[in-house]
Amino acid sequence: METPDSRAGDRLVAATVRRGGPWPAVLAVAAVTGAVCELVLPFATGLTIDGFVTAAPGRTTWLAVCAALVTGIVVCEAAAVWARGATGAHASAWLRRTLVRSILGAGDAMRSRFAEGDLVTRAGLNAEEAGRAPESLVGGLALTVPTVGGLVALTLIDPLLTIALVAGIALVLLVLRAFMRAGTAIAAGYQDAQGRIATALIDALNGVRTIAAAGTEQRETARVLAPLPALRACGMDLWRVTAGAGAKAGVLVPVVEVAVLAAGGLRMAAGELTVGELYAAARYAVLGLALSTVLGYAGGLARARSAAGRVASVLAVPPVRHGDRTLPPGPGTVEFHGVAAPGLDVGDLVIDGGSTTAVVGRSGAGKSLLAALAGRLTDPERGTVTLDGVPLTDLSRAELRHAVGFAFARPVLMGGTVSEAIGLGADDSTTRAAARAACADEFIRRLPRGYATPVAEAPLSGGERQRVGLARAFAQAHRLLVLDDATSSLDTVTERRVSEALATGTAARTRLIVAHRPGTAARADDVIWLEDGRVRARGTHRELWADPAYRAVFQRHSPPAETPRTAVPEEAVT
Repeated sequence: METPDSRAGDRLVAATVRRGGPWPAVLAVAAVTGAVCELVLPFATGLTIDGFVTAAPGRTTWLAVCAALVTGIVVCEAAAVWARGATGAHASAWLRRTLVRSILGAGDAMRSRFAEGDLVTRAGLNAEEAGRAPESLVGGLALTVPTVGGLVALTLIDPLLTIALVAGIALVLLVLRAFMRAGTAIAAGYQDAQGRIATALIDALNGVRTIAAAGTEQRETARVLAPLPALRACGMDLWRVTAGAGAKAGVLVPVVEVAVLAAGGLRMAAGELTVGELYAAARYAVLGLALSTVLGYAGGLARARSAAGRVASVLAVPPVRHGDRTLPPGPGTVEFHGVAAPGLDVGDLVIDGGSTTAVVGRSGAGKSLLAALAGRLTDPERGTVTLDGVPLTDLSRAELRHAVGFAFARPVLMGGTVSEAIGLGADDSTTRAAARAACADEFIRRLPRGYATPVAEAPLSGGERQRVGLARAFAQAHRLLVLDDATSSLDTVTERRVSEALATGTAARTRLIVAHRPGTAARADDVIWLEDGRVRARGTHRELWADPAYRAVFQRHSPPAETPRTAVPEEAVT
């Protein structure tokens, strides 16, 4: 469980107030103006009562003032409702934009720290809850106006009456302090349980076909909903804390009001207060305890602080830093200098420019990590990776992504249309040439609108989607092309055609291929054989094939038992 940073969360709450646009100010003005009107209303009402009791000539004027004050209170409340909604919308939108930029900018570091479902919860529900912080904060602070005003007004009427109100306010503050502490902690547990449910649900959705095939729907349902008891417990705890605080604060209001009325009644019997002043004193006692109604805002602020702490934990992950250098002319030589990363230690390694290098090894050997390091999808813990003599960390983001292209086993297609998903801004001729090289042009032309078909409406199989991903890599890579199991869904004929395109159409680029088939390794100029995170051997596929352990890497392609152990099967040399 990621523990929210309360201080960072509080700083983010302050930032949401600043990022709420003009609406927090509108909300504050509306709330304060309405509070002032509520403060003046008992005074005006008291004078009106005294005027009618004594038949004073100005009584109708004060009645009109009372009507105007009531109208002002209604208008201010309407403006406050509008401003609260707008404030939350602006703040939540800013938080979500900031979160998405941070998540995408941090790359693999973000995924290694947070589960996907948890990130979705933080960027969705938690960002919305944190975005309501300005509303709760401004609304709560606005209630201090009638509290302070009630104290002052009651003191002006009769200082002795203030004693009961001060005692009541002190007790309310103690109740609020205890509620904020408990409420924030409980809200954190509730939000954490929500994140765990979302994480388990996304995991289940990713494997929904496997679940259906295995008939384990009930077991997976139980796994996804396992945090539900904790969620319910937190919800019940929050309800109990809120109800308890509300009951305590609710009892204080009539007690203080009765105390003020009793003391005021004695003062009026002694001729030191009028009927209007006694009414005003009773109303100011109630207004002075306006903090007792802040529980709704306090609950919202407790949830917002907890949510902001969860959001701040995501924002604390540093983004990938880029330099400002560009690449000199060069063939695309990749060099590893003393490079090590969790689970991989390759030391010094050189991949010649313009060559095709295959990376092979059993599952977990570090193949994908080596590929990621070569194109700076992740950074090593130790050492430096260079491209044509320039450290990858020194390159600007645009230069790095212009020089290096990646293709993956299950590519995510970005862009509105298939053409945009391949070119990512490249011209049509580059896009279509890349599609032809990836053997994708033919089936793309058969789509309902060809290259202009929206990605969401393109009925692509796994192999077709993989070929579109290959085309995107061909269109983007100008120095280094990295294929991480990018042909696993292709049939043998299509893979051979793609391999031929790699050898001819991308001859000016360096190719680094994570290979699982012996035929792919055989077509490479060089093979890097990884085992347990280290380079066990390096050479051509034919040279390495003499080692039985190397042949065992391709178990399903191993030659039959009667074949001599040093023989190379046809697929391995074609």
